[in-house]
Amino acid sequence: MNTVTKSASSAASAVIDVRLIPPSQRHGLIFKEFESLAVGAWIELHSDHEPQPLKQQFQAQWPGQFDWETLEAGPQQWRLRIARRPAAKSCCGCCSGAN
Repeated sequence: MNTVTKSASSAASAVIDVRLIPPSQRHGLIFKEFESLAVGAWIELHSDHEPQPLKQQFQAQWPGQFDWETLEAGPQQWRLRIARRPAAKSCCGCCSGAN
């Protein structure tokens, strides 16, 4: 069974229906798909619950490098779009981050 549907569109990478994936494999698959995204591309995620823990993991692992858009907010189904942003340029620390 294919749980990730690839899109022909250059902007979209995949639609992932996590309801079809064993819970222990869900976040790993989503992270792998996100890491393979080009800047500006996105994943559409379908779930039977609000994926708040997943969002917290994204905030910890990729701060400022993704957009999280809720397309449908339950109560039976949640649909999200997670888009890849360019990585923020890091400062050398010489000026406390000021320009």
